[in-house]
Amino acid sequence: MTTISLRHARVRYGPLEALHGVTVAAHGPGLTVLLGRNGSGRTTALRALAGTVPLSGGAVVWDGVDLTRVSAHERARRGMCLVPERQGVFGSLTVRENLELMAPSYDAALDAYPPLAPLLTRRAGTLSGGEQRMLAVSRALLARARVVLVDEPAQGMSPAVAARTYELLSALDACVIVAEQRLPPVLRGRAAVVHELRRGAVVFSGESGEYERRAAAGPTGSPSA
Repeated sequence: MTTISLRHARVRYGPLEALHGVTVAAHGPGLTVLLGRNGSGRTTALRALAGTVPLSGGAVVWDGVDLTRVSAHERARRGMCLVPERQGVFGSLTVRENLELMAPSYDAALDAYPPLAPLLTRRAGTLSGGEQRMLAVSRALLARARVVLVDEPAQGMSPAVAARTYELLSALDACVIVAEQRLPPVLRGRAAVVHELRRGAVVFSGESGEYERRAAAGPTGSPSA
């Protein structure tokens, strides 16, 4: 089992603090969701785990090892893969070249997303938003990483492809953490750990079923309309 966590993490962008002592943990194999609206800190939390933004306080701990001062490059070498919300692919390279950078054989990526097959010779930068997300996620599938971090994995995808994407991520033998604005419909009624962030702080941590019941009850505790 793999465990990765932020412990009392603080991140600053100049004079503004984006994370105010955030503590979240994720275990794998399994899926953890960081929920929150734009500006909530969910993307910053994902980047802090990956090491692409530095902490101004707190720690990143992976399987008992403090990674706070370990570079993003070294974290990737140890088995961490980040799929950012944007720039998740190399736009000047073809789809085939993007896949070959991850593994010499990319059959698994085409099995995961058959629509990529006729696009192999296209430059990634010319693909639609949904097609680029398919390519970005398929690269993560090929990475065989121990920790997979994905910011809005289904952005721009049709409902059917989005559901397929979450099936693929849930089946990985890895600790998978995704950042989303809302709980994806495909995860409703299924086991997943949820951490909800608001204005840089954690306001809920628990199972997805508990989160759904809490959301349905509304702020007063009575069922919402």
